[in-house]
Amino acid sequence: MSRSRRAWDQAWKLALAAVIILPLYALPLLYLVGVSFQTPSQFLRDPLSLPHPFTPGNYPTAWVEGDFGQYFINSVIYTASATLMSVLFAVFIAFPIARRYVRGGSVIYSLFLAGFFLPISIVPLFIEAEKLGLYNTQWGYILLHLQLGLTLGVLFFVGYFNNIPKELDESAQLDGCGYFRYVTQILIPLSTPALVTVAIYSAVATWNDLIGPVVFLATNSYFPLTRGLFSFYGQYESDWTLLAAGVLIVAMPLILAFGFIQRYLVRGATAGALKL
Repeated sequence: MSRSRRAWDQAWKLALAAVIILPLYALPLLYLVGVSFQTPSQFLRDPLSLPHPFTPGNYPTAWVEGDFGQYFINSVIYTASATLMSVLFAVFIAFPIARRYVRGGSVIYSLFLAGFFLPISIVPLFIEAEKLGLYNTQWGYILLHLQLGLTLGVLFFVGYFNNIPKELDESAQLDGCGYFRYVTQILIPLSTPALVTVAIYSAVATWNDLIGPVVFLATNSYFPLTRGLFSFYGQYESDWTLLAAGVLIVAMPLILAFGFIQRYLVRGATAGALKL
């Protein structure tokens, strides 16, 4: 293929990506940023106009009025705990399934695959949480967020572990390496792209959860960061400029984290094919 042909192919692919990405992602995000720097009166007069006057004070106001200080700490605890537990559990479940060390591994894998496509039922989960004493508890809220990360992790890791030679297991066994040590010191370091992929999906699902805090938590000191967004929305009056600033505050940690680990996310998604 000639250089001009390659340049043309890259140009139309970039143009196509811009046509798709710009209206679906970039423009709504830019509009949200613009609203976050407007005054309430300007937003009511002309919500599509550029900020005038420029109001950066919406962000510290949103932080204080939404009580984001305490909620931010809770979100970090919930996200880190649920992500770490779901990744570790998924590794120890997926490895024996991928290696066929357990009977009925294909059936177990099929159940996880089916569960991935089933919708999350809020009412049964609420009843289960109440019966088990998990309602309005921090540990209960963390355990309820293991579902997506654990299911997705098993599917990713089974495909990823199939690409690791089984001879490595036999060599480690001959050297006297135990099962737990082999998984933690050899298998997990080899699976970094898949680990990061599952971790980011689990973290996003936990961090951005809007319904869970309303259903499963009732104490203000237990609320995560997303629960603070309800402070700017009311039945008779809503402060949309502070709400826009609050949404960006909630989203910014994940945006920054994604910028650092996006290369691992792409590698893990391509390597962890759903196969058994």
